[in-house]
Amino acid sequence: MDKALQTMINNMPEKTGKSLEEWIKILKTKNFAKHGEAVKFLKTEHGVTHGFANTIVTLSKQNNDAAEDLVANQYEGKESLKPIYDKLVAEISKFGRDITKTPKKASVSLIRKHQFALIKPATKTRIDLGLKLKGKPTEGRLGDSGPFGTMCTHRVQLTSVDDVNGEVLGWIKEAYDKSV
Repeated sequence: MDKALQTMINNMPEKTGKSLEEWIKILKTKNFAKHGEAVKFLKTEHGVTHGFANTIVTLSKQNNDAAEDLVANQYEGKESLKPIYDKLVAEISKFGRDITKTPKKASVSLIRKHQFALIKPATKTRIDLGLKLKGKPTEGRLGDSGPFGTMCTHRVQLTSVDDVNGEVLGWIKEAYDKSV
């Protein structure tokens, strides 16, 4: 990243009232087909100058493309698991708008104030769902953290979309509620 762009990003909160991350979250609530539509929205609805609006839209697309690429790479050769991931993300997104999905090379962290869940395609036939549920006993499908170590306190193994049921969603919601 060049120095001028970094300076612009650093000055964004003072000049526009919000950080780049906050603007990206606002853009994610909309579904603009064209770059110019998003720029116009920021300028007319939020009073952002053209230079900042253009930069925000450009960077939001770069971040989104990179995140999508990371997730796509995780499920390469494990395509049968992608519907499980998609269902998890769709259901978790219903908990609130304060969730940040952070894709990494091998997993996706779900963060509120703190990480509360981790989704990882562990094998070609299984997703490991890591949860932070301090003090909750392990029982049945809610196992110990296994390979997640200290990143999570518990792990649930998922092999089909049907495994993402009320019980699992209840545990995820509990982890989400505790992550404030």
